Amino acid sequence: MKTAHIVVVTAGLSEPSTTALLGDQLRQATAGALGIAGIDARFTAISLRSLAKDITNHYLTGFPAGQLDAALKAVDEADAIIAVTPVFKASYSGLFKSFWDLVEDGSLAGKPVLLAATGGTARHSLVIDSAMRPLFSYLKAVVSPSGVFAATDDFGADAALTSRIEGAAAEFSQLLAWTLGAAQPSPQNQTQTSPGSLEVTPFEELLQLNTAH
Repeated sequence: MKTAHIVVVTAGLSEPSTTALLGDQLRQATAGALGIAGIDARFTAISLRSLAKDITNHYLTGFPAGQLDAALKAVDEADAIIAVTPVFKASYSGLFKSFWDLVEDGSLAGKPVLLAATGGTARHSLVIDSAMRPLFSYLKAVVSPSGVFAATDDFGADAALTSRIEGAAAEFSQLLAWTLGAAQPSPQNQTQTSPGSLEVTPFEELLQLNTAH
């Protein structure tokens, strides 16, 4: 059985936080989806709230200290990332951006990333496509097709949230399986090709598009 190391980065500022809760729900759904695919998942949780002082010190000194150094190494060594931020001023939080600015160039190149965000109301739901997706595309990550946005009222009240989490986790898991070489093409996912040519699946096309930039 193949093993995947997935790092879950959450930027919630409160304790407890809905951002951390969404990250944990995505972790559980991803573990279940990968298990069905025959992949054993190992997760590392990174709460940026606990790293805020170390992140600031890194900007002042130029050196990552303590837990921040371990967090950056975990991101560099991970097979995939789940990234979750609260929404501030119609975008990701400053703490969230500050962390990713410290990640070494190339650390995310070719890695599947599942994006998620939390906000007070559904009017912030476009943040994933308008702010997060461009950031991780710039970092050369392979961004999973579907992200998950959860408003405060969605937790415990919106049955559709669970469905959206499971659907996004299934897509993310399939993308990760392809990068690990653990997935087999299914007839419905194969494109029509001329005899003797290579068949390219939608997920392979997504990999090519993301890594071409």
